Amino acid sequence: MRFVHLFVICALVFAAAYVYRIKMESTVRTERVLKLRADIRQQRDSIASLKAEWAKLESPKRLQELASRHLSLRPIEAIQYDSLKNLPPRPPSFVKPGDPDPIGTIIESVDLEALAAAASQDETLTGSIPQPEGAQ
Repeated sequence: MRFVHLFVICALVFAAAYVYRIKMESTVRTERVLKLRADIRQQRDSIASLKAEWAKLESPKRLQELASRHLSLRPIEAIQYDSLKNLPPRPPSFVKPGDPDPIGTIIESVDLEALAAAASQDETLTGSIPQPEGAQ
């Protein structure tokens, strides 16, 4: 009988220690969650203040004042525009309208199978990874 009482007391002490450990872990995790929430709140506040500062810096009135103070710009006048007939002529085309695309013909002329065969015969690979023994 005493053995059973001793076993029950040990089980109760073990259960109490286990529950205490679980409680401490949950407390630590709760504190961590609260700290993360505070960090998130702080980051959101700093983002909001940065957005407000950015809106202040990019306000059109401020930009206009800076442009007039630092740039020597003048308003556009009507005599600055020209008609389309005074544009320079179109540059000469070196490809006649009926000729095939020169770059396309070069690409088509490359024999991809010959390139693949030459690459598989080559012992060296580009890059730093060595070729496995049975990869050919």
